Amino acid sequence: MSLSRVEVITSVERRRRWTRAEKERLLALALEPGASASEIARSAGVHVSQLFRWRKQLCERITSPLPGFLPVVVEPPAETGSAPDGPLPRKRRVRHESRIEIELASGDRLRLEGEVDGRTLRAAIAALRAR
Repeated sequence: MSLSRVEVITSVERRRRWTRAEKERLLALALEPGASASEIARSAGVHVSQLFRWRKQLCERITSPLPGFLPVVVEPPAETGSAPDGPLPRKRRVRHESRIEIELASGDRLRLEGEVDGRTLRAAIAALRAR
């Protein structure tokens, strides 16, 4: 008869909880030049895919969406010619020159000049969002 060794587990093994600082420390080690993510994961007792998942989660936290509101500069309308000598007739509407300029994060600019109604402005913004 041969004797063999038997290991009895008496408690439930729970998942290890990693603090944010521990995760960031391991990720910093893995991002160093010449470092092997597999070796770092093995030395910490985790699977290498866990390091990649932590990196993805960290990147999602760092990259934030564009702000909902951007700064707007309102400039006074440009003077176009001199004022008339007499009063304007009542039935005549005064047209104001207007220009809307939107500067994109890529550095491109969208300029809408003249009378811009709400429908035109919504169409321009929708076209930018579709890009």
